[in-house]
Amino acid sequence: MSDDEQYGAGEPDAFERLWTPHRIVYIKGENKPETADEADCPFCRIPAMDDAEGLIVHRGEVAYAVLNLYPYNAGHLLVCPYRHVADYTELTPDETAEVAAITKQAMLTMRKVTSPHGFNLGMNQGPVAGAGIAAHLHQHVVPRWGGDANFLPVIGHTKTMPQLLGDTREMLAAAWPTAKD
Repeated sequence: MSDDEQYGAGEPDAFERLWTPHRIVYIKGENKPETADEADCPFCRIPAMDDAEGLIVHRGEVAYAVLNLYPYNAGHLLVCPYRHVADYTELTPDETAEVAAITKQAMLTMRKVTSPHGFNLGMNQGPVAGAGIAAHLHQHVVPRWGGDANFLPVIGHTKTMPQLLGDTREMLAAAWPTAKD
């Protein structure tokens, strides 16, 4: 790639670019609530949508699993309590148990469907810790594959997202066990 072909990409470097324009809207604040109020919260609005529109993979009694609209990796899920609560220590015992159970089932379902080599699990508590939507707790379940974000971007200078969110939601929702399974 010549320096001219990298025009607009910052300083010329050795990286080939696979553009991910869906990320720029997140960086610029699309869908981020203007306030910490429940009425402004996307994690409070999503459960009112149908599953396909809201990218909901599973609905539990007090929590649900939804695909991240701005994923770090293919299959990136968020596990959210229905209740608008910011801090892990404020969860009820039932919410704590179901967030854990849905996280566990998300891992089992992803292993069955997409065979990841590992996972990143985590909650960012507060804006300083990286929470993009700090007012509503959400657990990240990010499937990982060897080279997906380790040597591929560093050596191969490439990052890919191989599947559309709607297709990923359908695949995971279909494989998620039901109460009668």
